[in-house]
Order: sequence, then structure tokens, then C-alpha cells
Amino acid sequence: MAATWFLKLPKPQQLLCKNTLGLFIFKRGLADKSWFQSLFVHKVDPRKDAHSNLLSKKETSNLYKIQFHNVKPEYLDAYNNLSAEVQNRLHCDKDYPCEIVGSWNTWYGEQDQAVHLWRYSGGYPALTECLNKLWQDKEYLEFRKERSKMLISRRNQLLLEFSFWNEPLSRAGPNIYELRTYKLKPGTMIEWGNHWARAIQKRQENQEAVGGFFTQIGDLYVVHHLWAYKDLQSREETRNAAWQKPGWDENVYYTVPLIRSMESRIMIPLKNSPLQ
Repeated sequence: MAATWFLKLPKPQQLLCKNTLGLFIFKRGLADKSWFQSLFVHKVDPRKDAHSNLLSKKETSNLYKIQFHNVKPEYLDAYNNLSAEVQNRLHCDKDYPCEIVGSWNTWYGEQDQAVHLWRYSGGYPALTECLNKLWQDKEYLEFRKERSKMLISRRNQLLLEFSFWNEPLSRAGPNIYELRTYKLKPGTMIEWGNHWARAIQKRQENQEAVGGFFTQIGDLYVVHHLWAYKDLQSREETRNAAWQKPGWDENVYYTVPLIRSMESRIMIPLKNSPLQ
């Protein structure tokens, strides 16, 4: 009956009805599609603050700098001696608001590499004060000139420490150190922190946890976990034991998808390093 009624209409009205019906179907299809897609669209959880404020320690204003220096193989010993001399002077000079936390050579990983971790007590103002003084320090400028002859490349990053990680304090040796570096997918730092705030409690029995940091300047969304072990065998036994603790497998399951790439360095502390 509807079809007969439609055919009795003049052709202009038939065309108008066709267009109106087609537009209705099209809009209904878009609405249905939008509703269907809404089932799978990720709902963004708006953050009330930067992740640096949410994850870093509130009771301190420490800023860290990590340096990676790739040294010409024939100069590695000379570089270590020269660096130790300057580090000791700055570490003991109260006019400089900085201290060396640890200094190592990479054993497994990039070869002929030195890694230095500095702490600036007072945050960015302390860093700026230290740099301004160093540029007026003739002895330090001579050191930089001599050091440049020994290096292939160098890079650094400014870091904050996770609020739930151990404070990196001096320790007696002998130890080997592992620096595990994770490059995360952008936007996943909060989730990473939530999981590791629980997981780090499962890695304290052997006092292997030294410090945990995330980048502020340099390569972004990078996390560094620093561990200490007596030797490689102790490292293997300690890591295997973690899998026997309830919840450790869950932490690995939920954090692995957050990672874009990861790297492990085994490092040997230099003689002047407070972390031995």
C-alpha cells in the first residue's frame, strides 16, 4: 500500500521523498556507527598535575644528572684518573652544591664507556649555580679541554627520583651494578609508577635496590633502575627469587606492554665512587 501511495505522487514529490528517506538512513547509520565505535574508544583519564610532581619525592628537591661518556679505548685509564681527580674536588668542595653519587665503567653493554651519576641538592637553582661557578673555574676548564681529547661522544640526562624507590646512598663493596634502562610509550609513566610502587617492595631482601629515576630533560619517558649485586651469580639468583614472590609476575605482565625498548648495562664502580 505504501508503494502504491508513493507511485501516485507527482515525480517532484517522489524525488523529495527519496532524498529525505536517504538522508534519514544516512544519519541513522552514522549514529549507529558512532555508538558502536564508542564501545572501543579509550576514555582519557585527565591528570590534575604533571607526572614529575605526582611521582617524585616531595620531601627533597634533589635533581640528578646522569652522564654517558664513550671513551677512546687507548685513553680509558687516563680518563678514569683525570675524572676521579676532578670529581673528588667538586664532591668535597662545599661551595659547589653537587656531589658524585656513583661512577662506573661499563663491563657488559657499550664498551669503553664511563657512567657518572650526580646529585644536585636544591634542584634546578643548585644546578645553575654549579654550572655558573664551573665556567669561572680555570682548573675545570683545563680539565674539559684535556678530556675532550679522550672522548668519542658524550650525552647526559636530567633526572628525578621516584618517590617509592630507595635513596641512592654510599655502600661498601665489592659489588657490580646493573643499570636497567626502559624507554616507555609516551603517556604511560603514571601507570608504570603505580605498578612499581608495589613491585619494589618485593626486591628489598638482598638490598639490591639502589635507586630509581625518570628523565626530565634529554630523552623523555626514560626510566633508569639501578641495582647492586655481589656478582653475576648473585644477580641471577636474586632475580629468579623474585618470581617466587606473589605479585611479581603480575607486575611484569602489566608493565611489559608499556615499554618501547629496554637495555641492561653491567657496570664496575671506579675507585672514587661512593657506590662500591
